[in-house]
Amino acid sequence: MTRSPRQGLTHPAAPDIQLVLYILSLLTSQACLSPVTKDALFQYIDDHQNEYIQRLKDWIAVESDSSDPLKRNQVLHMMEVTKDYILELGGKVEMADLGEQEFSSGTKLPLPPVILAEFGNDTNKPTVCFYGHMDVQPARKEDGWTTEPYTLIEKHGNLYGRGASDDKGQVLALLHALESVKKIGLPVNVKLLIEGMEEVGSNGLEQLVEEKKNTFFSNVDYIVVTDTPWLSKKPGITYGARGNCYFFIEVTGARRDLHSGGFGGTVYEAMSDLIYLLGVLVDVNGDILIPGIYDDVLPLSEKEKDLYRVLQFNLDELQADTGVQEFLHHGKEELLMHRWRFPSLSIHGIEGAFSGSGTKTVIPARVVGKFSIRQVPNMKPSVVEKQVSDYLEKKFLERKSPNKMKVTMVIGAQPWLANMSDPQYLAARKAVERVFNIDADMIRAGGTIPIAKNFEDVLGKSVMLLGIGGPDDAPHGQNEKISKYNYIEGTKLYAAFMQELAAF
Repeated sequence: MTRSPRQGLTHPAAPDIQLVLYILSLLTSQACLSPVTKDALFQYIDDHQNEYIQRLKDWIAVESDSSDPLKRNQVLHMMEVTKDYILELGGKVEMADLGEQEFSSGTKLPLPPVILAEFGNDTNKPTVCFYGHMDVQPARKEDGWTTEPYTLIEKHGNLYGRGASDDKGQVLALLHALESVKKIGLPVNVKLLIEGMEEVGSNGLEQLVEEKKNTFFSNVDYIVVTDTPWLSKKPGITYGARGNCYFFIEVTGARRDLHSGGFGGTVYEAMSDLIYLLGVLVDVNGDILIPGIYDDVLPLSEKEKDLYRVLQFNLDELQADTGVQEFLHHGKEELLMHRWRFPSLSIHGIEGAFSGSGTKTVIPARVVGKFSIRQVPNMKPSVVEKQVSDYLEKKFLERKSPNKMKVTMVIGAQPWLANMSDPQYLAARKAVERVFNIDADMIRAGGTIPIAKNFEDVLGKSVMLLGIGGPDDAPHGQNEKISKYNYIEGTKLYAAFMQELAAF
């Protein structure tokens, strides 16, 4: 593999002599013989875990909520804190300016810069770029948190706080791993892309990736996203995600809202038309009724079926966690396949309808229904859009309503599926076995991860999702947490991954 040297970069630092002596002492100690401490580097991480938890506490305290304009300064501050730590580790950092964000009120605020960092430029080593984000979802104690959301609390083996799992905890585990590995000699070149607007759509990121593809990304061989959970308590590596086609159905009737006492029974009601249209999208068994929607779904092979059979997943635990009385599908394999590798349609809400408390006898003049289709390889958003529009127009004509109907696709995010034989997947599986003494679960995401597909399409690089979040971390909900076990062992996983990748 030939790479062009990058001008202006420094060579990896020489091994830290104190750490080398420390590791040598471990290698000669009896403690190294136990399964827990058999890897000297892992022992070093164990010995520094209190420091790692304190740093997470400091970072959680920064209320970097990217959805709140009043907290934009906090997001900007969080990016500076992250930059300073990367510089402390010896990285070279560029703060890529994304310009301003303009709101509907006309107010403009600066977008948080994207951190582009580099460690090492050895042309004989592979280069891996890790992605993560420093912004968080909104959080208030009165929303139902049992702890203060921006104060890290450790209890029952968990670390609670907004961003603990999504994504400050996962990024810090990576940075701590980088710090540990770098002290004894960086086995691969490492680049970092860390943003501050992921939770609100990654404003400006796609354009930045396009602009930097021939410079910052020119020598990148692999891309790893550090922002995903495991399926269970067993470590998982994510190799695919569904796409998302999001639709609005707008039905317009009268010029203004009408009183049901004066007009009920005399007009074609827009709400009734909309309810009818939403009702013909999917049946009670969850099957999508739109003709042709399943035509492009990749056939299920026996080899793929085997992947689902070995996954660690407990339906009873999922039922207890969600409160769902009965799922549409029975059995682990069937449920997971419908969650990951088959399309689904969900109805999300109606805009323009009366939804407040109390009673209001209004006939809405205009209503908008919202639904989405999670599509899978090889479904294309443009094809799905036409299938949906043609079907709804046909059903609306059959209803013979004089009202007006319009269908609009507002999101068309594509599905993503990687090749599990790519070197970074093989290295990650070896790393999981080395850290946890178990084979990794190879999993897919039922949701949509646009950045993975964007990296793949624009850069033409292999993309992998190697997160360390737990299945019950509640990353967007109340009482978000990451287990101390995942946080510390996840640090070891990232360290081991970098070392294993060097062999490819």
